[in-house]
Amino acid sequence: MIHPWFNWRTGLAVIAIAIVTATIFYSQFLARKIAAEERDKVELWVEASKAALTLTDLTLPNLIRNEQRSIPIIETNERDSIISFINLDSASAANDPDYLPNKLRKFKKENDPFVIVLSEKPYAANKYYYGHTALLDQVRYYPLVQLLIVSLFIIITITALTTRFRSTQNQLWAGMAKETAHQLGTPITSLQGWVEMQKENNPSDAIVIEMEKDVNRLKLVSERFSKIGSAPNLEERNIIEQVLSMVDYIKKRASGKVQFNVDTHGESAIPVRISPALFDWVIENLLKNALDAMEGKGKISIDIRAQADNIQIDVTDTGKGIARQHVGKVFKPGFTTKKRGWGLGLSLSKRIIEQFHKGQLYVKSSELGKGTTFRIVLPKQV
Repeated sequence: MIHPWFNWRTGLAVIAIAIVTATIFYSQFLARKIAAEERDKVELWVEASKAALTLTDLTLPNLIRNEQRSIPIIETNERDSIISFINLDSASAANDPDYLPNKLRKFKKENDPFVIVLSEKPYAANKYYYGHTALLDQVRYYPLVQLLIVSLFIIITITALTTRFRSTQNQLWAGMAKETAHQLGTPITSLQGWVEMQKENNPSDAIVIEMEKDVNRLKLVSERFSKIGSAPNLEERNIIEQVLSMVDYIKKRASGKVQFNVDTHGESAIPVRISPALFDWVIENLLKNALDAMEGKGKISIDIRAQADNIQIDVTDTGKGIARQHVGKVFKPGFTTKKRGWGLGLSLSKRIIEQFHKGQLYVKSSELGKGTTFRIVLPKQV
């Protein structure tokens, strides 16, 4: 049985890390091996230079010295004054007075020099500082390049798979919603017919009036489902009236121990383009979640504020709050802390606000035992 945290993303990351780690270790092994070989070559070159000081036949020393054409070496005296150099850019050395001193400082940091003592008293010596070949630098930096390539590959792969998954998920949501609306259509039409017959016989019956309201409510729910997956027509509405109508609807169905408060900061009308049916669904979901969180008693506050370029709507309850580790999960399909429900309300609400209204819906704040604030941000012009 596969552990629940192990998914394709984890597997991909583990494989990538294993590849990069193995490459880094092997590259470092090669780098150490090349560095050791380079030091041996420099040592041989220095020994040949030392032999050239005493031998009369310079054929072999010169042959060894001339064969060394890759490792840069700077020769100095005992005071580190530069005497000569090989395998460095002669043109740069001639035109730039700082070129050789900069190289010498770099070589000093990279490797210990070889020293040939010419005399003890007074002390005189030749020092040979050397750097690394281009091959060694390539071997050392290769893992970083590979890490970058692997990282880009992982990012592109995850982005492509995530986009495909979301596209499939969106199609599934839209298909389920439209099928639900289609299935509700026939019984709702039938119920409307029965209500009309009852109204003809008992036009003032309170039960018939309430039945008509409930049937109209079912019709509205069916209309909402039918619009999922389609680009809704946005209409300019007074957002304050829109929110107040949903507050009144929920208030009639809430416990008398729940207090509702709407603060518009003195505004009576704030126009904004919305899909009324879908936006009402969002407010209804947030209010119902607030009621569930308070378990029948408490206070729900709705704050509506017009900013320079957007409208902010905060829905705050005095319920049990959301644990910190769950805040990032509340909008994921299927996540719920209730004993019943599918955990789809907040997920659909977020889609409605962000995809259809080009706004934002997020948890502004939450504290266990004190309550939660959800914030809706709508652009003034969509």
